[in-house]
Amino acid sequence: MQGLHAQSSPKAYVVTEIEIIDQAAQNAYVPKVTEVIKSTGGTYLARGGNTVALEGEAPKRVTIVVYDSLAKAQASRNSPAWAALGAERSKAIKTRSYVTEGLAN
Repeated sequence: MQGLHAQSSPKAYVVTEIEIIDQAAQNAYVPKVTEVIKSTGGTYLARGGNTVALEGEAPKRVTIVVYDSLAKAQASRNSPAWAALGAERSKAIKTRSYVTEGLAN
């Protein structure tokens, strides 16, 4: 007999380390990228709060966005809406971004 509880796929967490290079451009960019993230299924878990180094150097700013799956996180980043913000993003911020799967339920 198989288990009574179906296992769901693990959630995916997009971690982005951010350095603002143009504050005015960043202010204009944030509402647009927020809408793209929400419209593609992402939810912010952390967004620019205090970051404290435990080992190594802490990034200036961090965001963490959760998606229902790795595939959904990748689809968000590969979407036309995300691509359309590329020039604005490059003007406003420098980033290092990656996605990691959480633990399976």
